[in-house]
Parts: sequence; structure tokens; C-alpha cells
Amino acid sequence: MDKIWLKQYPQGVPAEINPDSYSSLVQVLEESFKTYASRKAFISMDKAMTYADLDAHSAALGAYFQSLGLKKGDRVAIMMPNVLQYPVAISAVLRAGLTVVNVNPLYTPRELEHQLKDSGASAIVILENFASTLEKVRAKVPGLKHIVLANMGDMLGFKGTIVNFVVRKVKKLVPAYNLPGAVQFNAALSQGKGMTLSKPQLAAQDVAFLQYTGGTTGVSKGATLTHRNVIANILQNDAWLQPVLEKEPKVDQMLIVTALPLYHIFALTACFFLGTRAGACCLLIANPRDLPAVIKDLRKHKVTTFPAVNTLYNALLNHPDFDKVDWSMLKVANGGGMAVQKAVAEKWRERTGAPILEGYGLSETAPVLTCNPGTNTAYNGSIGLPVPSTIISIRDDAGKELPLGEVGEICAKGPQVMAGYWQRPEETAKVMTSDGFFRTGDIGRIDEKGYVYIVDRKKDMVNVSGFNVYPNEVEGVMAMHPGVLECAVIGVPDAASGEAVKLFVVKKDPNLTEQDLLKFAAEQLTGYKKPKFIEFRSDLPKTNVGKILRRELRESDPAVKGKAA
Repeated sequence: MDKIWLKQYPQGVPAEINPDSYSSLVQVLEESFKTYASRKAFISMDKAMTYADLDAHSAALGAYFQSLGLKKGDRVAIMMPNVLQYPVAISAVLRAGLTVVNVNPLYTPRELEHQLKDSGASAIVILENFASTLEKVRAKVPGLKHIVLANMGDMLGFKGTIVNFVVRKVKKLVPAYNLPGAVQFNAALSQGKGMTLSKPQLAAQDVAFLQYTGGTTGVSKGATLTHRNVIANILQNDAWLQPVLEKEPKVDQMLIVTALPLYHIFALTACFFLGTRAGACCLLIANPRDLPAVIKDLRKHKVTTFPAVNTLYNALLNHPDFDKVDWSMLKVANGGGMAVQKAVAEKWRERTGAPILEGYGLSETAPVLTCNPGTNTAYNGSIGLPVPSTIISIRDDAGKELPLGEVGEICAKGPQVMAGYWQRPEETAKVMTSDGFFRTGDIGRIDEKGYVYIVDRKKDMVNVSGFNVYPNEVEGVMAMHPGVLECAVIGVPDAASGEAVKLFVVKKDPNLTEQDLLKFAAEQLTGYKKPKFIEFRSDLPKTNVGKILRRELRESDPAVKGKAA
């Protein structure tokens, strides 16, 4: 395909980036540690950590990991919200030559067990708030040898003592747990400070992250992201944003709102790495659902960039104190993870003066594939243009490229595309074409200017506030309830989260209630995967071979039909 989209690139944005300009992500980090040593790198609960602090802390923790006998390529899981320990842990794992396994801290024991076993993690850094979950599965994961246990206030100085007291005793956010042999985060740092971090030889193709994602099979798979994959996407994002950042008024240091969780690939690249390379300061938001606290934090700073999902933008716009935030230095908001709604985009620009630039990507692509240019000010409904060094091709089911304007599967090629699914060559083969394009599973088209539009989903995935929910997984879990004969899951429109999970159930036990199922779901599934709506039916529509037809359920559902109308 001709790269027709290049004609739409803003002045100064290159057609290609060089993903080999750094040998590894460690080089990216250490360059910034040296260049921006005195600058604030992260702020959490009003406590700032400089680049020099991050350098020292991560070197110490990395040396501690090496002292445990962890070798290059070993996997270390990180299970925390956005607290100062997170960037320290990511930097430490990478500098020690190890691989980061990002874990959603809200995972249930079942979900955590699968990810730890599948990745083969040897160690985990976990916030004590979630230690009880780990306790429930530790005996089932014999390969997990080392636990580093962080407390919310670890890196907050004297204030940390108060924070820990409030978290544990007042808010009671730390369920009782018993993890014999676990080492406290600050103790690990202290031990590491007396050691020397040895620098392993890292190559661009070494694995930096296992970023877990669902799939059409419902089995969570690790997208294998190399150092080169992530470096490429950092440089692609950086090149794309330059025209916006160069606009007046100029800022001495970018401040990036990091409300997206760092375990999510969007925040990992667009906040942590992009920010670190640029010498920016990331404002860490531990709980973005606590809107009054978010607004309170935002009022203390002049924000430059704000990557987020549509639901957060919408929630903030509807908060009574939104206009008390000083948005005068906001240059751009990056919308991803789910579709940005026109009403939200227009209201955001009207209230802040800055556009929401909608983009598109996946865990498998580190993540950004396309984005609207910073020179665009009006909402256009597209997911933008392919970013530098990226080719988007619309293909039919046979893998043949379709003409401009025709609808087919969005396929992508570029240096940010993963090396494959971790230890799943058959699953990898399913998503790669013979000429090296990654099949996204989304259906779309490209217009005559090169803008890409998503039309539909090939998968039955449900998108809840930017998080992917795979019906097969939820159905498999809910079918384990003894009162369920059969069930099916679809996504339905939801004002708060974009989409919500709806469960259809045929009863085995006539006394089965909605409350029974909601209680069971709460025990087995992360919050965003839980059904919000439940409908009991006498039977479910099926094909002649017995496959449940989710499509018919969607077409007959009043909420879905209402949206289509």
C-alpha cells in the first residue's frame, strides 16, 4: 500500500523513526537519570522523587534482585497501583537485565495464579493491600521464590507513617495476610544500597515486558515486548507530539497526568517511558475513581499532557470543581483504550482549550499504531493516521489487501509489533499474516487521506472503560456456578463505562437468583469483568452445531438496539 497518510503529517514529523538509536530501554533510562538528575521525575501524594533519586533507588533494588540469584531474562511480576515504588521497580527490573510482568492489582486469585504460572515469574513486588490475594495462590505457584512487600507510605518520608496508619487502620484497605519470608520493600532497598548493580549485556531483541492480554480463546496471553518494540513506540510517540509541544506557551518541563495505571500498556509508554525520555514529571494518581482527590491533585499543578480514556474525561467534565483546575498550560490530551465520544471531545476542548487526540493501539503493539495529528482541533471520529514507521493495511479474511474505503480487518506492521505471544507459537501464528502483518481483530477502513476508522469488532470483546473483557473467559467462570445450565456474555452500552458486561443465563437450579450470580462473580472476576446486568432466559440462540449466537443476543437486546437506532 502507498503510504498516503504521509501527506497529512504535520510539518516536522518524520516518516520514519530509528528504533535502533538505543541499544536497550536501560540506555533510555540512564541517559535521563544523568541529563535530568535534579528534576522531579514523579510526584505521588505530594511527595516528589527526582531523577537522581530514581537512579539511586532503582540501582539498589536491581542489585538486590541480582543478589537473590535472579539471572538475565528471569521474570519479575509487579502488582501495584500508581505509587512511587512502581517506577522504581520497573527501572530496577530492567537495569538488572530481568523481564517485567505487569499485573493488575485488582486480579482475583484465579487470575493471578494463571499469570504467575504462565509467565514463570520468579519474584513479585506487591503492595500489601493485595497481599491476601497472593497468599491464596502462593502454594500453587512453586516457581515464585521471592516476594518484596511494599507499603503505601514506603517512599513518602515521615508522612508515610501517617499514610500507612490511615490505609491500614482507618480505611481498612489491607486485608489480613500471611506471607512467610516476604521482604519489605524498604529493607530490600537498604540491602541493595550496600551492593553493586552489575550491568548485563542487553540486546534490542531481549524481552523487556510480558504484557498480558486476553484473546478470542479467553485465555490470557503474554504479549512479548522486546526492548526494541518499546523503544520504537517511545520514539514514534515523541515524534508525533513534537508539533503540539512546540506551540506557545513553551514549558520548561512537561507535567504528565498519570491517572492511567502503569500496569496498562498505554500509561507505561505514554506516561512512564515517554515522560522519562523527555525529562518530564509524571503526576501519579493512585485511584482515578476518587474524583475529588484527582481534582485536588490537579489543582496543585499546571498540566501539560493528559493521556486518559473517554470515561475519565467525561467524569472530570461532569465534576463541579473541574473549572477550578488551571488548564492554561494543557497542550494535548491523548485519548485511547476505548472510543472517544464526540460530545466529550467537543466539551473538553471548549472547557480546556486543548483537543483530545484519539489514537489506537493494543498491548501487542506497545501500544500505539495510529493517532490524530496535534494540528487537528476538531473531532473527526477517526483513530487517526499511522504513526511513523507504521503501515496499516485493511485485509479480507484470506489476508488479501482491500482497496481504499473498503471495510476489512485492520492489520499492522511496524517495529512496535510484538515478538509474539509468550510460549504460544500457535496463537502467534493465528494473528500474523504470511507477509508479517499483525491481525488486530478490529474491523475498519482507511479513507482517501489515510485516516483510519474503526467500524466494528471482529472479536466479541467488550470494552469496559478501556479494559478488554473477553466473553469466553467470563462465560467459563460463570458456567462453574452449580446453578447455571448455560450462559452467554455480550457488551451493552453504558453511560459510565462505555460498555458493560451483560450475562444471559439458563438456570439449572430454578431457585438461582441474580444476587447468587453477582456474589459468585465478585469472588472470581476482577471488577471490570463482572456482569453489570443479568437476564434469565429459558434457552439461548444457537447454530445448528450448538454454538451460542452472541450476535443474535446483541441484536435482540433493547439496549443494543436502542444504541443502533
